[in-house]
Amino acid sequence: MVEELAARELARRLRASPERVFLLDVREPYEREYAVIEPSLHIPMQEIPARLSEVPRDREVVVYCHSGARSMLVAGYLTTRGYTSVANLAGGIDAWSMTVDPGVPRYY
Repeated sequence: MVEELAARELARRLRASPERVFLLDVREPYEREYAVIEPSLHIPMQEIPARLSEVPRDREVVVYCHSGARSMLVAGYLTTRGYTSVANLAGGIDAWSMTVDPGVPRYY
């Protein structure tokens, strides 16, 4: 089962140990142009299988999308591929914008 990570908890982990957390943005390019959590690697959801080697296995991987649905699918996929430390950002970048960083634009 994939861990659901609240935005505030992700922010805490990033402050405490940024080198241990790897953010993976699985949204579409047009979404990333509008809003982003940095630092993060952008790999659109459909490209994950072909670009899996870009996702490190030695860090906690936190996957995010707009609301948390697509990222949950990708997080589950990563676990089936042997990733042992994977979490989904609950509520996605929208939750991040509402609870952690209101400077990140919200979109619908």
